[in-house]
Amino acid sequence: GIKKPFTEVIKANIGDAHAMGQRPITFLRQVVALCTYPNLLDSPSFPEDAKKRARRILQGCGGNSLGSYTSSQGINCIREDVASYIERRDGGVPADPDNIYLTTGASDGITSILKILVSGGGKSRTGVMIPIPQYPLYSAAIFDLDAIQVNYYLNEEKCWALDVNELRRALNEAKAYCNPKVLCIINPGNPTGQVQNRKCIEDVIHFAWEEKLFLLADEVYQDNVYSEGCQFHSFKKILYEMGPEYYNNVELASFHSTSKGYMGECGYRGGYMEVINLHPAIKGQLVKLLSVRLCPPVSGQAAMDVVVNPPVPGEESYSQFIKEKESVLNNLAQKAKITEDMLNKIPGVHCNPLQGAMYAFPQIFIPSKAIEEAKAHKTAPDMLYCMKLLEETGICAVPGSGFGQREGSYHFRITILPPVEKLKILLEKVKDFHIKFLEKYA
Repeated sequence: GIKKPFTEVIKANIGDAHAMGQRPITFLRQVVALCTYPNLLDSPSFPEDAKKRARRILQGCGGNSLGSYTSSQGINCIREDVASYIERRDGGVPADPDNIYLTTGASDGITSILKILVSGGGKSRTGVMIPIPQYPLYSAAIFDLDAIQVNYYLNEEKCWALDVNELRRALNEAKAYCNPKVLCIINPGNPTGQVQNRKCIEDVIHFAWEEKLFLLADEVYQDNVYSEGCQFHSFKKILYEMGPEYYNNVELASFHSTSKGYMGECGYRGGYMEVINLHPAIKGQLVKLLSVRLCPPVSGQAAMDVVVNPPVPGEESYSQFIKEKESVLNNLAQKAKITEDMLNKIPGVHCNPLQGAMYAFPQIFIPSKAIEEAKAHKTAPDMLYCMKLLEETGICAVPGSGFGQREGSYHFRITILPPVEKLKILLEKVKDFHIKFLEKYA
């Protein structure tokens, strides 16, 4: 009941597109609606291409109903559609539906793979290399599995680039206390928004091949690339193009989801992973592990199918679908530029170019008096900053310490998802707050 100096809390802390006002993609919702309530298949209000997809999905369900369990790996025809999508995306690189596993969002796939990779005790305990800053799912899953977190730092001075020398440093140091077996890459980056170039990916694959590391490629933001000259390259495609010595030997799991991209369908919990070069015996264990949770949500599987099997030229829904998709992605590109420009105009704030994903992760200068106050409260300086930002402006952001950062540097993460006008107001409020913060603690 205490009066606050703001009228609403702006939840800029999470990449939840629809909660921020993004409209659902019509075609996706039509197909899922038809699958959920098949009586609508007789309705003239729905286009034939949506009905065709819904019928195909329902034929893959027991009793032609989304309410039935599916196989633990997911509905077969949807896995076939995922494999076709990967082949199209990667310019004809073959994909086998048997290597595709539908998941409860990408998170479920990532934790499942980590579960089968973690083993040993003491110095032989599995080490998992993760980027810093990182998406906290990784540190949480590693902690939960009692594995060993091995940090490698992204280079903020070079737009959060990934440097193989840094990977080698992290790996060699970790060998003293664990057995590093897994290397995680987030591309495009979360929270950092960088898009890795082709040469970087080749270097990482060569490093993984050399050191016999299992690669985890978190590629859920593959549709979210905004900067000119930047392009998404899948690890699978580059691995294939590097030749059979790499392609037949490097173990790779890559992940995608319905939650990000232009869809923003976080609540459906749809996702998939493609796992290649897994030993057949380990593959059997993975299927067994996945069968414990029976199957991913079937409506989420249907939503994933629409993502990988959208309308094509000549189908009646194509023009509306493309218009909606491009509108979302163009809007995000515009907001990425606005966010970068406005943050860089604030004294004591530096934000790298937002090449992809849907977040800004600016570095902020925090005066020594504020650092001392944070120590007195036994909290991180950027946590103190974010709490004061929330109390004074209603903007909810995440401190950089929640993602990891180099010692002595401070950041926060905000999403670029709010509508343009609201985003501009949000960034103006951040500017006013930051200037007052500097004045108070100068």
